[in-house]
Amino acid sequence: MTPAEYLTVLTMIDSATKAQEIARGAIGARLAACAQISGPVISVYRWEGVVETAEEWQILFKTTGSRYEALEAYLKRVHDYDTPEIIATPVVRGSADYLTWVTEETVAR
Repeated sequence: MTPAEYLTVLTMIDSATKAQEIARGAIGARLAACAQISGPVISVYRWEGVVETAEEWQILFKTTGSRYEALEAYLKRVHDYDTPEIIATPVVRGSADYLTWVTEETVAR
């Protein structure tokens, strides 16, 4: 499978403050061009055999396929969860100007 040129990458965290810290760190390191934080959302999931309900904040990053591995490693390093949700979705189409901006903002310097 060929990696997508552009991705949106989703993660969740249990604090608005931590969501902002994670987002700012990723943008500062040029791992993503943009991060949008939504929340709170209510998540219902099974963890260690028990159905849990939790308030969480969603972070949606816009990045390039070439920066995904570094973004995933960063998220795993800074995340509080044992098994953080990290899901990448390919961007099938997008504004050429916006995607050029994403490319420019994610170039490692």
